[in-house]
Amino acid sequence: MNRLVAALILLALGVAVFVSAPAAEEKKAGSGPMIVHDVYFSLKDNSADAKKKLVKACKKYLTKHDGTVFFAAGTLADDLNRPVNDRDFDVGLHIVFKDKASHDKYADAERHKQFIEENKENWKKVRVFDTAADGEKAK
Repeated sequence: MNRLVAALILLALGVAVFVSAPAAEEKKAGSGPMIVHDVYFSLKDNSADAKKKLVKACKKYLTKHDGTVFFAAGTLADDLNRPVNDRDFDVGLHIVFKDKASHDKYADAERHKQFIEENKENWKKVRVFDTAADGEKAK
């Protein structure tokens, strides 16, 4: 009986190691923390149409890059106007990359370069905030 229990325990440990190995390899493959890439654009022509055009360009050129965990682009939230809100922008871009290598690949991608080339004429000011971030899934 004791041998059977010992064999079952060893079997369970072996299964646990086998199941957790791919997860450990996947975690090791991502070199470091996620990169949260936030870009805030102030526009020369900040009309509603110009803002909509830039958001559309973000969606066209900056989505679906390898290693993207999350993407969002939009305009300043007019109704959030507290003293702590920085309101010195017209359009915000938010991309979370699984790691720095994914961010660096995105930075050199042709679609990213095309986005810059086609839109930079209307940029009055661009601020980029990159954060090395650890995260967890929301419940």
